[in-house]
Formats: sequence, C-alpha cells, structure tokens
Amino acid sequence: MTIPALPVICLDLGGSFIKLGVMTQAEQIQLLDQQPMPARSWEAFCATVSDTIARHQAHFSAHSPVAVSTAGIVAPLSGEMFASNIPAFHGRHMAQELGAYLQRPVTVHNDADCFAVAEALAGAGQGHKVVLGAILGSGVGGGLVADGRLITGQNGLTGEWGHGPITLREVDIAGKTVAIPRQPCPCGQSGCLDTYGGARGLETLHRVLHDETLSSKAIVSRWQADENQAQQTLEAWLQLVSEPLAYTVNITGASCVAVGGGLASVVPLIAALNEAVQQRVLRRTPQPLVIPGRHAHQGGMLGAALLALAH
Repeated sequence: MTIPALPVICLDLGGSFIKLGVMTQAEQIQLLDQQPMPARSWEAFCATVSDTIARHQAHFSAHSPVAVSTAGIVAPLSGEMFASNIPAFHGRHMAQELGAYLQRPVTVHNDADCFAVAEALAGAGQGHKVVLGAILGSGVGGGLVADGRLITGQNGLTGEWGHGPITLREVDIAGKTVAIPRQPCPCGQSGCLDTYGGARGLETLHRVLHDETLSSKAIVSRWQADENQAQQTLEAWLQLVSEPLAYTVNITGASCVAVGGGLASVVPLIAALNEAVQQRVLRRTPQPLVIPGRHAHQGGMLGAALLALAH
C-alpha cells in the first residue's frame, strides 16, 4: 500500500449529500464536512464543492488530487456520467469538467466500485484473489476486484448483480409455496433484485406478503425478536437474495463477498445470508464467504483515494 506523498481530497457524492474527507495515510480517512447536494444544477454543484474544499484548505496542498466516489455509472473510456437520480451529473464528463473548475487533477469512480476496492485492498477481502463488493443499502449494487485490480466492463458495468429479470416468482415460507410478483425497476426492467433486495425492497416485500408498511429497521428488529410475520419476510428475502448472489459467486469466482450498505450492519442477517449462499454455490467454503465489510461508512472515499493513487 502506497502512502500518498500529498493529502488526497476525497468526495463521496450521493443524491442527498456531498461528503468531504482527506486521506493523509494509507487506509485512513478523516471526514471533514457534509453539505446538501445541489442535485439539479451543475454550476451549483461545482460551486459547493469548491467552497467546501476552500473551507478546509488547511488540510490540503495546493496540488492535492481530488478522488470522487459517486452514485451513478462512469463510462470507462469517455468518463461520461450516467446518474439518473442526480440530473446535475447526467451526461457530464465529471473528471475533466470538475478538474478544470477546481484546477486540480480529478478521478471519478462509481461508489460500489470504490467500496469493492477499499475492501479488497484494505478491508475484509485482503489476501483474496477475487473480491465482490456487494452493496445492500437502499438498493442493491456491486463491484468486482481481481488480483488487486478493479474490473470495469462494458460501459462501466461490472458486478451489478442487482439488475436484470432475475427475481424468483415464488418462494417457500413455512413449507408453503408463496407467489412473489415481479416489481418494475427504475432501470426500466421488471424483476430486478434491486426491487426486493435492498432496504426499500425489504419494505416492499413485507407489504407484498403482509399488507403492512414498516421500515426496514422495524422489520429486521422484529425478525431478531422472532416475530412471525417478520420471520416470514426475512425467510423470503434470504431466498430472493441468496440465489442471484450465489450464481454471481459461481460466475466471478469470488472467494470473498464483502457486504456494504445499511443492511451490512445487521451481523446476524449477513450470517444468515452467508449460510443461504453457501447452500447454493457449487462448492461450499470452510470459511464464511459473505461477510460484513470493514469500511461500511467510508469505503467509498477510501476506495476512491486508493484508485486516485494508482491512476
């Protein structure tokens, strides 16, 4: 691991917030600031980033690079952004345009890819040849690292196991077969795991099964307290999520699936997911395969900084 010669300016960009941090030593990120995301104006976004960096300029050098972890897809050749939930970015060449605005070198990568890099190089996946970073946050995402190198496939899409018409149409709950309707996905398809697999999807699944609206936190809390309806919801969720995750493991050869996002903080849930996946992969591993990541909160910024150093 290379210790940066200069502090690296780290930005984590989501639909709601801009987070600013600094990496001064390998594997260490200091969070400095958080500002609302001007999601519809490129000019307002650039001004907010510039002003936020300026407020914390004592932490940086005039030559510090900017490493960006962002929601959305980054085309690997052109650098063009696809970010449907942040119109300010959509169609922009962020690295080039933001770099010109800030007068600094800028690198930009998808947040799930950044998380995967952080876990592979400095987290739960250290020592593994192939690491899948699996995001179970508000939705489902992923990134893939092999031999310490981020794999960026067609149009910047690799490891996106949450999309495609893949959800089961029925599950077994307490010995009974229960039909599960496929849901429309914001990506334009129907039946994506993203519609059931993340926190919002878990809430949708509970409504489908029990006609009851609960937050994902409440559902998980009731599951841990052995409440019957929540037990049924999580039993269905584990079937829906473990099947596509298992064949993603078979296809990629990942020996470590590091989980990030809000659901990763529920350790018993990830342990149950690991057991369900182990039952479905071609070859069960003696060690846990699906494990919580070590950098659930700042993995995006850490991975972006590591990628910037390798740039």
